[in-house]
Amino acid sequence: MSFPKNFLWGGATAANQIEGAYDVDGKGLSVTDIMTAGNLDHPRMLTYKLDDKMQKTPSVPGAGLPKGAVGAIDPNEYYPNHVAIDFYHHYKEDIKMFAEMGFKTFRLSIAWTRIFPNGDDKKPNQKGLDFYRRVFEECKKYDIEPLVTISHYEDPLHLSEKYNDWQDRGMIDCYVRYATTLFKEYKGLVKYWLTFNEINTAVMFLDMFGSNGTDEEYQHAYQKLHYQFVASARSVKAAHEIDPNYVIGNMICGIVDYPLTPDPKDILLNFHSWEKNIFYCGDVQCKGKYPTFAKRLWDEHNVHLDITDQDKQDLLEGKVDMYTFSYYMSNVVTIHEVKDKVGGNFAAGAKNPYLKYSEWGWATDPDGLQYYLELMYDRYDIPMMVVENGLGAVDEISEDGKIHDDYRIDYLRMHIKAMERAINDGVDLIGYTTWGCIDLVSAGTGQMSKRYGFIYVDRDDNGKGTLERMPKDSFYWYKKVIESNGKDLD
Repeated sequence: MSFPKNFLWGGATAANQIEGAYDVDGKGLSVTDIMTAGNLDHPRMLTYKLDDKMQKTPSVPGAGLPKGAVGAIDPNEYYPNHVAIDFYHHYKEDIKMFAEMGFKTFRLSIAWTRIFPNGDDKKPNQKGLDFYRRVFEECKKYDIEPLVTISHYEDPLHLSEKYNDWQDRGMIDCYVRYATTLFKEYKGLVKYWLTFNEINTAVMFLDMFGSNGTDEEYQHAYQKLHYQFVASARSVKAAHEIDPNYVIGNMICGIVDYPLTPDPKDILLNFHSWEKNIFYCGDVQCKGKYPTFAKRLWDEHNVHLDITDQDKQDLLEGKVDMYTFSYYMSNVVTIHEVKDKVGGNFAAGAKNPYLKYSEWGWATDPDGLQYYLELMYDRYDIPMMVVENGLGAVDEISEDGKIHDDYRIDYLRMHIKAMERAINDGVDLIGYTTWGCIDLVSAGTGQMSKRYGFIYVDRDDNGKGTLERMPKDSFYWYKKVIESNGKDLD
């Protein structure tokens, strides 16, 4: 066996990390528009006004704006998402390059505030609707199937302030109205949709950085998740009514955990970590109900959720059609004190002695991808897609004027082989979109220097550069991979 005949090879991006044009053609402010640049040593900051004074606070999981604060742009700060790589004005050029590689699918997201500038406007913004229509039509011109994320860390700033980051049922109605607008507008142009990007990070990130989340933070996170589950389920149901051919997926941040030792306490800790960080969100969206262990998770942090009987019915009727996830690395967990630790962008804790780590502290572990695929497919038995996978690295232009990114090719080759092994073991894997198929702004650090793409974009961490596009060696390698349907990996 090998990759299926109609396997969806492609690449993935997010609106706030590529589009730029943050205030063009009627677009409103998203939360990401008030997020400054950062790096490995300094977090990105959210800027706001409080008592008429411009202030800022770290943009870290579980944290938001202080009560009474209003998000605002500080003219003295640099906001990398404001221009990003200016896909808004370069989309034809970029999609043409994706077509040269032979993309079968292109994963992108829609900026909610391009469609509804405040999130709850009475009418959608026509210029925003027109922009994405042009993008989808450009994809179709090259027989590229759009894979569209409805919400990719892109909440409208107005709604986030009004509803305290999904702490009010009002967000559900706003989201469903937004999603339904997209389903109706792009019927016939888009087939595959994802409701929320990496939905599980609301809980996962609370304990990832060495400091345990507070009961208050967990109450906030679990309530946010519940309202998002309901919004997703109602949208799935609406989508199927609008077009029975729509295929709607969830999207999970698929970080694999292993026990560091064979100590039974490490084994149990690892199992509970999977339940909390991975299975909790997958079970609700794929099985349509909360798992039995949910009560234990809520009780651990004294969480009391607003859940109605109608919510439960909605969850049952709005199960997703496919399971999609990101995969970059694995972590290890232990109850024991360890000296050899890893710290980096979304990575923390004990170091796995059997794996190599990137300069951002991420473990390269293709076997973990095979493990995840086989485990999840056995659990849910629905089609799967790997919708993010890639290597962030500093790319240097050589003396010959080219970028020789063999390290990226090696990383992707290992993970493609892992996917093939999973397919041979019976997993129904239908697609693979590498993350950052074109260089983009890092979500975690706001840097451009952490590059993932097959296509180099001339822009640096300070916003300088021509924005000129240039293929890397990996561009031509991935073209061969797609042409051979995964057979030619040399």
